[in-house]
Amino acid sequence: MAKVSDSASSSSFTNQGVLAGCSDAIAQKISGVKRIQFRRLLLLMLYGFAYGGPFGHFFHKLMDTIFKGKKGNSTVAKKVLLEQLTSSPWNNFLFMSYYGLVVEGRPWKLVKHKLGKDYPTIQLTAWKFWPIVGWVNYQYVPLQFRVLFSSFVASCWSIFLNLKARSPVIKNA
Repeated sequence: MAKVSDSASSSSFTNQGVLAGCSDAIAQKISGVKRIQFRRLLLLMLYGFAYGGPFGHFFHKLMDTIFKGKKGNSTVAKKVLLEQLTSSPWNNFLFMSYYGLVVEGRPWKLVKHKLGKDYPTIQLTAWKFWPIVGWVNYQYVPLQFRVLFSSFVASCWSIFLNLKARSPVIKNA
């Protein structure tokens, strides 16, 4: 059975931070920002380094422990279901909260309102998108590459989240 090594974990942390930065730069350009907002980009890279990479690494190790030695479509379906009922809602909530509170510096009251307004739609969209990614990841990707695979797909998802999480701001920043 493949194990996720310490070097794989540190590279997944780095990959997640770099991908978060790239996703934010793309999201900024899509949203019409004329000059890249480096503070925002660095704060999102920090989120990727400090949370996204470690969470993905330890989550996949935990899933491998919970379902140790079990294979087959039934096991993959259980992994996908468990992931969608636990980490998916949590990660989307945490990202939106971090984005509003830290990246944008908004008070909790405004962030809470934005969460109430946009979170249900974001989570429903996640439940249409991520189960397919999860199925491919658990069915076909070896454990040591699951965080990397998820990170690449998450970079696209992060563009969507960036665009949904941001409050309307002046674009010529």
